[in-house]
Amino acid sequence: MADIPSKLTLAAHERAAARVLRVEGEALLTLAGALPADFAGAVAALLEVRGRAVLSGIGKSGHVARKIAATLASTGTPSLFVHPAEASHGDLGMVTPDDICILLSNSGETSELRDLIAHCARFDIPLIGLSRDPASTLMRAAEYKLTIPDLPEACAIGMAPTTSTTLMMGLGDALAVALMEARRFEAEQFRTYHPGGKLGAQLTLVRQVMHDAVPLVPLDAPMQDVVQAMTAGGFGITGVVDAEGRLTGVVTDGDLRRNIVGLLDRVAGDIASRRPKTVAPQTLAAEALAIVNGSKISALFVCEDGRPVGLVHLHDLLRIGVM
Repeated sequence: MADIPSKLTLAAHERAAARVLRVEGEALLTLAGALPADFAGAVAALLEVRGRAVLSGIGKSGHVARKIAATLASTGTPSLFVHPAEASHGDLGMVTPDDICILLSNSGETSELRDLIAHCARFDIPLIGLSRDPASTLMRAAEYKLTIPDLPEACAIGMAPTTSTTLMMGLGDALAVALMEARRFEAEQFRTYHPGGKLGAQLTLVRQVMHDAVPLVPLDAPMQDVVQAMTAGGFGITGVVDAEGRLTGVVTDGDLRRNIVGLLDRVAGDIASRRPKTVAPQTLAAEALAIVNGSKISALFVCEDGRPVGLVHLHDLLRIGVM
């Protein structure tokens, strides 16, 4: 059975965690206050490239490069990661003159990157270097130099890549967001690249989950017709529309129960709940769920120009994972 850490040990762990986060946080603030001079040029070059952003690095820098490539690809900048060792054994063919390379190396002297650097020079492929040493081999070859501050690593021995990888990751995120804003990359485009999981559910639009067959009755519909429409719809609700097809109210199961006395002598307009909650087809499913929960209702009519074009039910929103 493992020993239970003492309070003294736990306190030491917490102090170490706080120190690491403080060191890395301060490093990011230093970088934010003095962005590399070539940052804007690198963003412009990425916007103009006809091909893809090709990222590469070895070791921890390689892991960061993979993450940056994934972030760029999911935010509108076609990109991929090429392992530098594989590049030297045939994968250089994946890097074309239409592309732009982003190479990561803390020291800037990573030998595994040399073939990629030479390939960029040979085919006049724009090269963005990301390193802490502006005089390194990588940065001398780079057209755009993204130099990160030369700050101590956050580990106790000052050797494990911690601060340096945090700075690289942060600069990669800064590139991705700057490109998103320059391209006016919107939530609908973002969802195109994130169809699965909770994120995809949050970005789903109402029109993608709504029911097109909408139960509707006119204002003067007798109650027999109202009940029939509600039963056929299967949602426990029907919309009430005026002569021009605009939604003026809804009748729910609750409305029927509240008006049970003399119900069959009335028409739809007599018992309809007026000013019903509605959403537009382009509303996010997450926003629709917030309205449903906040109003304590189970269904929303989807309207365009005041006319119902669909209906979305609470169960539809929960089924796709919106929470």
